Formats: sequence, C-alpha cells, structure tokens
Amino acid sequence: MTTTSPSRLLRAGQTGRCRHCSSRIDLYQRPDQRPIALHPAELATTDVPEACRWHLSGGIAYPHGDNSAWCRIPHAVLCPHRIPTCQAGPRIEAIRRQLAVRARCLIDSGALTSAPPATPQPDAPQTGGPDRPVVQLLLCRYLAQQRLEDLRCVAQTRHRHRCPHPVLAPGPAGMWKLLPTTAQHGQLTLPDALMAVYGLGHLSYGEQLRWRTQRCPAHATAPGAADLALACWEPFDPLLHAAHIHTRLPTLRPARTEGDDQCRTTPWKSH
Repeated sequence: MTTTSPSRLLRAGQTGRCRHCSSRIDLYQRPDQRPIALHPAELATTDVPEACRWHLSGGIAYPHGDNSAWCRIPHAVLCPHRIPTCQAGPRIEAIRRQLAVRARCLIDSGALTSAPPATPQPDAPQTGGPDRPVVQLLLCRYLAQQRLEDLRCVAQTRHRHRCPHPVLAPGPAGMWKLLPTTAQHGQLTLPDALMAVYGLGHLSYGEQLRWRTQRCPAHATAPGAADLALACWEPFDPLLHAAHIHTRLPTLRPARTEGDDQCRTTPWKSH
C-alpha cells in the first residue's frame, strides 16, 4: 500500500464510538466488503473462543485467527447492550463488566441516553425515504446505512476534512420501483414478492460507480483524493435484511398518477 493510494486511510481502519455504549470501536471492511466493528485492543487467543477470533491483513478483517498468540474480537461480543454471541471466558466477561460500568456512568451523567430512539407511527410520514433504503446499482443490490439524502461524500478535502457534500446531487436521479425480492447467488430462494428498490441501473456506468464509491460529483472526478470513511453499502440479503423490505413505494408529493409504479422523489411513508 503506497502513501499516495486513495484508500490508504481506510486500510488503517476508522475509529468511532458504539452508539449503544459509547465505547471506542475500530471499523474495518470484511472480505465481502461489509463493515465490522472490532474492539480496539488485541486479546490473547487463549482468552477468545475460536468462533470470535479475527485478524487483520492488508487492512481487511478476516473471521479467524492467523496462528499468532493475539487476535481481535468483534465489539458485539463485548458490548453490554447486546446479548453475547459466543461463550465468553473470564477475560471477556471482565471487559464486558468494565464497558457496562463505563456506559452506566455516562447514562447517569446524561452523556449517554439509554432510551431507544422513538419509533414513528405507521401513518407518520418520514421525509427522505426509508431509514435504510435498498438501492440497485451495477447489477447488484445494496442496503444503505442511512437515508438517501443523508449519504455523505467520503472523500478527503484539501483541508484534510471529510467532504460535507451529499452523494444525492442535482441532475440524473434514481427511480423507486417495485421489484421482485430475487435472491442473489448463494442465497436461499424466497416466495415471489415485490419490494421497493431505489434503482440506479438506468444511469451511466460512471454515475453508478460514483454512488458505489459514495462520492459527490466533484470528487467523482478526483481519483487522487483519499477516502476518510467507509462507503456505507452492505450487500442486500432478503433473509438477513427482511426488516428493511417495504412492499409499497414511497408516498409522493405531489401525488403520482394512478397506476404509476415508479417515481423520482424520496419522501417516504412507512407501511
């Protein structure tokens, strides 16, 4: 990895905070390009169950050990807000207790709220589409981590800050469509059903690639600019992501013509 590579900062991992317990996490990409949050410190492999061992190679997180005496562990195993995903030993339980005490102190001081976010009522309109829309581009479907208008460019500016501009820009836009919940290669088949998908397949290859790399129009033509964050796309799996399947199109403003099954707007109404 050269110092001039646009992805050099991503390969170093992205530091963040768990939204549940506010503990520090390191975000890396897995081989399937999905992000994973790892505990920032290495642990002895003898303290970590084999199914929970991860190691880093070339900036990619792999779900197994590398035959060394140390390994990384997913934050989900240690987060006090979550149910443990594997049988934990004394060392892991001790870390979980430490994180739980820290989270409780933050909650008591008001720095962290323990209340879950309010769930909108079924009939309450949500501007900007679903919280996590399904997008089809480059012949693949992805689940976004944010609403379409909240997708922010991941490129680094000249002042070494993250670009503040959105990916959704004036000009050619996607179209909401009702498409079959077709399983991808290697996934189990599902009963025939339709789901709302934000399709970008009618746009040019360059425009679809701009969305896939999560860049604004200005940085789409600046390949030398480094990335300061991971593109928040997750390969869509209709079984794993069933909660994000919507069987109706967004509610339009202004209302679309009767019988039209496509739209170019993002206001959304949950169903």
